[in-house]
Amino acid sequence: MKPKKKYTHLFFDLDNTLWNFDENSYCAMQESFSYFKLHSGKYTFNQFFDVFSENNKLLWDDYRKGIVQKKDLIRLRFQQTFDKFCITDIDAVEMNDHYLGEMPKQKRLMPGAKMLLDYLKAKGYAMFIITNGFSEVQHKKMEAAGIIQYFKKVFVSEVVKAPKPARQIFEYALKSANAPKISSLMIGDDYYADIAGALSFGIDAAFLNGVKNLDSPEPIGNGNSQNRLYNIHELQYLTRIL
Repeated sequence: MKPKKKYTHLFFDLDNTLWNFDENSYCAMQESFSYFKLHSGKYTFNQFFDVFSENNKLLWDDYRKGIVQKKDLIRLRFQQTFDKFCITDIDAVEMNDHYLGEMPKQKRLMPGAKMLLDYLKAKGYAMFIITNGFSEVQHKKMEAAGIIQYFKKVFVSEVVKAPKPARQIFEYALKSANAPKISSLMIGDDYYADIAGALSFGIDAAFLNGVKNLDSPEPIGNGNSQNRLYNIHELQYLTRIL
């Protein structure tokens, strides 16, 4: 086995890497569903949430590609869901605002996140967040979940004006953190935004793939001999790399 590479600066994605977006979104939507009295009997909450989640995913893909703007994303993800269920008496932007207000109140982290952050802090790593989420909620989410103190800076794509996987956000983050490429590692769950973006920029990456038996403390081939790519199925596996 090759010796561990000496990393000093760690860049984490936030949603579904450290902060459990899937579970937190479900709970925030449950509260919003109830607040707007959508229990009509014509559809279940899970049906509503599944349609919303698919619309949200597709719109976020378009947002990263620059096809839709934030103001359209936050309206359309609810409006398209309303259209599916013939809901005509609720304003899409109003429900989005309520949902976003509930999101920072949710505190569920990904399994092993707090333990890993304690371990990395004790080891002296400089840690940062690079997120595509909206600036008005990302800091609040981290504060409520009790993890913001682990990070020196939080880089939000909306503020930087370049969503992952754009080269500009990685370049901005590393320059702001005074982080050398050779000793920086990006950790994330989205292969396109987090991993491909980092590798294309020229830094190593650890892919939180959620699939058991695909872990690799040895870097795997990625078509770029200059950078290492690690597969991990849970956060604690990073302690074998770092």
